[in-house]
Amino acid sequence: MSAGAGGGPALFIGTGTHYVALVRPRLDPSDEGVRLAAAEAGVSAEEFAGPGDLWAVLVEQDGDGDGFELPGVRDSEPAGFAERLRAGLAGASGPFTVDGGAVLRLDARPAGEAAYAFTARVSPPDDPETELTVETGPVPVARLLADLDAFLGSLA
Repeated sequence: MSAGAGGGPALFIGTGTHYVALVRPRLDPSDEGVRLAAAEAGVSAEEFAGPGDLWAVLVEQDGDGDGFELPGVRDSEPAGFAERLRAGLAGASGPFTVDGGAVLRLDARPAGEAAYAFTARVSPPDDPETELTVETGPVPVARLLADLDAFLGSLA
């Protein structure tokens, strides 16, 4: 999946109930909820929506989800993570790890024919001692490669 909330770039790794996602939401100033929130904040809807340049990590395991913002992250960092994951999937025949910096590490292992399962280790920037772990089920490699290409294309 390559489009996030409001059409911003997003990369979901996992299944519908067990995933980690990198997203850059883009708020729509014409959305009624955005307009109400902007009015409560005392700013215009356009100012409230902003440029849509704030990245976030979302995690979900068995319906229990969490998420947090990644302050100061530039598009090149999620793009680099996606490129390293793509290279790992394209060239690996066994387990591999993709390091996403202090916040995210992804351990990949074969899970059947042409699929990988992932263990995502996520540390919120405001609480680096806490580690959230998400175990995904098998993800078809072809689908994830297509999602990675779409994600990278959305950042170009």
